[in-house]
Amino acid sequence: MARQIDYYFSLQSPWAYIGHALFHDVATAQELKVNYKPVVLVDLFSETGGLPLAKRHPARQRYRLMELQRWRDKRGLNFHIRPQYWPLNARLADGVVIAAILAGLDPEPFVRRAFIGIWEQQLDLADAATITRVADEAGLPGAKLVARSPSDEIEKLYDQNRQDAIAADVFGSPAWVLDGEVFWGQDRIELLADALKSGRKAYTSDV
Repeated sequence: MARQIDYYFSLQSPWAYIGHALFHDVATAQELKVNYKPVVLVDLFSETGGLPLAKRHPARQRYRLMELQRWRDKRGLNFHIRPQYWPLNARLADGVVIAAILAGLDPEPFVRRAFIGIWEQQLDLADAATITRVADEAGLPGAKLVARSPSDEIEKLYDQNRQDAIAADVFGSPAWVLDGEVFWGQDRIELLADALKSGRKAYTSDV
């Protein structure tokens, strides 16, 4: 049976975008079953003591902009630090991810394409027509998934992701939970890969 990993992320998160392709490469190489769990960052922050970007000290906001440039170079990416349609309400797009899973489809092509749409192409991923097109381009039935996204069924699962994140000690995006061990931030992917390759037991806070 394939080893499983929970992947908590927000399409709003530049750090999730920066790390997504590398994480997918690691997951593929290690034959992981990835459980995609999009979450609402503002809710996750408020319940775990974090602050939304606009409320952080200006020094932290300025440092974030420098870090984005550093990691853009480090990962060999080409994206806008301040894309036109950001921040955005990601509820509809996140719901498409959940709807794809319920339909037995792999959401990864849509997630990757959505990240590119927001951060590289400056698309409005809060717009239903745009999301439909992006899903179609990812090989998924865009219109069906977008139509299902606002449903109560999807909303309940979306909220369950938030509850699962808090229960797992996740407080930001991206975060991966492997056998109960949390790896937070795209700069922890190499540590995640090391843990997988070594076969070690999960670290805990009980030390």
